Amino acid sequence: MNTQQAAIDARNAAPQLAATSLAVRNEALNRIATALTEHQRELFEANALDMQEGNDLPQPILKRLAFTPEKLQGLLDGIQSLIALPDPLGVVRKATELAPALELRQVSCPIGVIGVIFESRPDAFVQIATLCLKSGNAVLLKGGREALHTNRALHKVIRDATDNLPVGWIQLLETRDDVQEMLKLSSLIDLLIPRGSNAFVQYIMDNTRIPVMGHAEGLCHAYIDASADIPMAVSLTVDAKTQAVAVCNAIETLLVHKKIAPAFLPPVAKALREKNVTLLGCEETRQILPDVLPATEEDWRTEYLDYKLSIRIVPSLQEAISHINRYGSHHTEMIVTNNKEAADAFCRTVDSADVFWNASTRFADGFRFGLGAEVGIATGKLHARGPVGLEGLCTYKWLLQGNGQCVAPFVSGEQTFTHNPLKS
Repeated sequence: MNTQQAAIDARNAAPQLAATSLAVRNEALNRIATALTEHQRELFEANALDMQEGNDLPQPILKRLAFTPEKLQGLLDGIQSLIALPDPLGVVRKATELAPALELRQVSCPIGVIGVIFESRPDAFVQIATLCLKSGNAVLLKGGREALHTNRALHKVIRDATDNLPVGWIQLLETRDDVQEMLKLSSLIDLLIPRGSNAFVQYIMDNTRIPVMGHAEGLCHAYIDASADIPMAVSLTVDAKTQAVAVCNAIETLLVHKKIAPAFLPPVAKALREKNVTLLGCEETRQILPDVLPATEEDWRTEYLDYKLSIRIVPSLQEAISHINRYGSHHTEMIVTNNKEAADAFCRTVDSADVFWNASTRFADGFRFGLGAEVGIATGKLHARGPVGLEGLCTYKWLLQGNGQCVAPFVSGEQTFTHNPLKS
């Protein structure tokens, strides 16, 4: 099937899916969970083939590519969490009486057809598909070529398990040519969600008329303020860097206030090295930690997705904020401090989608936010920001109910608007 036909099929399925009941969509999610369990052997075999063909890939990419029993269990837990969430469709966001017996309501509805281009993470395939299902959106999925066999197997399992849904609601795209063709289909696709580097997201934006919700790279920071509790700061830094390194919400740069640096850097360096992290630092850092490699200007701009961390000592909170706003990708940042004023200033002025106080950046995740899962973390500022779950995959329509009212009497002054708020 070519890309245009896949998009046509998705477009035809979208309004039918939007009209399904919550019970039907939840039943389909349960079927997916059951099918993933029943067909796990085939899924693991398909993934083993991807792993074998990609055995020369960098280790962080291989970790993302691997579809393990642990990842499967995480997906099953996520699906149950998604089922437990209320229906995102048909929610009355606002209700207004325009005039007696003339009532206006703003009601949530699906976006329609969503195209998602994502990295070689088979678990992301399931998360995206199930979120689109629950939110009533048809979806075209283009995963990384390294996960081709796993994605094919997942697509078949999910498609076959959801025969209670409109045919064509989920489509698999496989090649770069498919992506180029998809960019032209503005009459069929309502939204594109590219996940990847800033350059990749910008390329998609520059080459399509379809609205784009960008999930860009995660160049995340931790800032250790002068008043930080050192054991807490060490623990949070190690978690934010090493709990999983090949993910977009792991920190890549550690900023340290100059007053706390002499006491903080030796214990955090020891803890990070025990996790096999290579450290790079500015000149002031290397005066405290002489065996740290020198950091360059390019390091402040680099998303390592690996056991590497750059360290910079800063003279002030404001300098830390300026560094983050200059070099960061507007994804997730954390401050460690016991000073509420410093935390408030950091949270107000850091220009990122997620800003945390005394909590690991690894909490920036749709499942951990209670969203069920996420299609990505949006770093832009329009429509959705941060982890994009069900609400981010919905828009709204205005529903007006009257009993024969015309505009003319309101223009002539015979009738007037009341604009009274109603209980939604």
